[in-house]
Amino acid sequence: MAILLYELGMLDRAKIFATDINGEVIARAREGVFPISRMRDYTGDYQRAGGERTFADYYTAHYDSAMMKSFLKENIIFADHNLVSDAGFGEMNIIVCRNVLIYFNRDLQNRVVGLFSDSLNTGGFLCIGSRESIRFTKASVDFDAFNRRQRIYRRKVPITEGGT
Repeated sequence: MAILLYELGMLDRAKIFATDINGEVIARAREGVFPISRMRDYTGDYQRAGGERTFADYYTAHYDSAMMKSFLKENIIFADHNLVSDAGFGEMNIIVCRNVLIYFNRDLQNRVVGLFSDSLNTGGFLCIGSRESIRFTKASVDFDAFNRRQRIYRRKVPITEGGT
């Protein structure tokens, strides 16, 4: 996400919240160090996504590891967050939560999608995993399918009490 925003000239105006329930995962993400063996896959992903530069411009290789450039992490807030029990974040423009909902039962899916709905600005985007759906959740009425195949949804304009 940081690379995308950087290439669009928007990274300096953005705040990215990177969260997980697992503190060790957050600590590793904060370090920005990845196995060098994964860089080939990541480079392919970057190129397929339409990356404008050479992916190697964004990391430094060191023996068996690759370290992401520090400027990419400057606007990222890394935090522990439990989707099941914690409150949401307010005023988000995009939430990317891939391959998490598939592990939750219907009640937890309802809670989490409701949390996402409450946390997204009107017109904001929710991106979920390719095997996931919000269709059977109570908050599904808050979203329009922006790209059904890619599981990208857009937060609708709330209907006011006056019906407008």
